[in-house]
Amino acid sequence: MNLSLTKNELRALYKAKRMALSKDEVNFLSQKLLENFILQFNPIENQKVNIFLAIEKFNEVNTQIFIDYFFKNKIRVFVPKIQDEKIVSVEIFPDSEFEINSWGIKEPVSNVASNVELDYVLTPLLYCDALGNRVGYGKGFYDQFFFEYSKVEKKIGLNFFPPSEIISDVYEKDVQLDTLITPDKILIF
Repeated sequence: MNLSLTKNELRALYKAKRMALSKDEVNFLSQKLLENFILQFNPIENQKVNIFLAIEKFNEVNTQIFIDYFFKNKIRVFVPKIQDEKIVSVEIFPDSEFEINSWGIKEPVSNVASNVELDYVLTPLLYCDALGNRVGYGKGFYDQFFFEYSKVEKKIGLNFFPPSEIISDVYEKDVQLDTLITPDKILIF
């Protein structure tokens, strides 16, 4: 039987689990996530992918290996940037410059928000349940982004851990993912 936990309980549990991983484990598991993403979606030249820039100190998925793969295969890369308390999608290039924002997150210096249809949005999360409900850091940025930015083909979560608990406090405005990729599984919702 699955446990039913609140977002705050799951946030604390999965932050601790992720922080217990070594850097080598993070890199190994991140490589498995990339392989599963390619296996499932086989992205092609000129497709558009929005991917988060990892916060290394939080042991987030090493998304740089995804970005390197995308550039190598001529896939257009977009990353989130916070403007006016909202996420916008900014295209980056191999020579793009970055800065650290007030949240301690790396962002492109460019303020040119894109309004293109995105093939994939690779979403950060701490946990995702078996129904596609995600637990992030609790600010609601991605729910708002998905609600307002309707030009998203696939919302994909990347997580080191498979779903095992039920989120007891899912809200009406929470936006479900279409797919969850773990190192061992791909779940379609």
